[in-house]
Amino acid sequence: MTRVIDVSRPLAADTACWPGDTPFSFRLAWRIADGASVNVGAVGTSVHTATHCDAPFHYDDAGPTVDRIPPETFLGPCWVADVRGAPRWRSRLEELDFTDTPRVLFRTGGWPDTTRFPDRVPVMEPDLPAWLAEQGVVLIGVDLPSVDELDSKTLDNHHALGRSGITIVEGLWLDGVPAGRYEFVGLPLRLVGADGSPLRAVLVAER
Repeated sequence: MTRVIDVSRPLAADTACWPGDTPFSFRLAWRIADGASVNVGAVGTSVHTATHCDAPFHYDDAGPTVDRIPPETFLGPCWVADVRGAPRWRSRLEELDFTDTPRVLFRTGGWPDTTRFPDRVPVMEPDLPAWLAEQGVVLIGVDLPSVDELDSKTLDNHHALGRSGITIVEGLWLDGVPAGRYEFVGLPLRLVGADGSPLRAVLVAER
């Protein structure tokens, strides 16, 4: 028996986006109530709103776009690590075996209200990306809008993860998810030339 846990944030009119970025919107362009044969919706949004992945092209003009990231990166075993209150996130990882579980999602609790963009967020220590790469990690996720400080202009953690070949997922919803091992499923849309994509991210757990 398996249990599916939705770890994606809702996309709605009140979903907070990066200040100055394109907020999420949905409208019905055709309506049955107005005489159309079907309801047809149209969506407008930044690809970095709510739960999403960053393609390397997001922070590096020479980096791959989202359609060039292998889809298997976003599918497979992962660890959820609870790093709330940890001054160094690595301290919550050192006993984990990444041999067959090359993904890790960090529960920080740093974005508790999806309708409000946080003023500050916790961030990983600068040497963690290289250590994760040594363990064979291919994807990390955070329950935050960014893996860097919100006012960062250099995006040091983005670049360090990119140099290590580690794909970035941001905006997860991990409240109530215990630390442990899960199957992660969070495929991006095949948006040609895009710098990121929304994800519907779920964890699959054995009961």
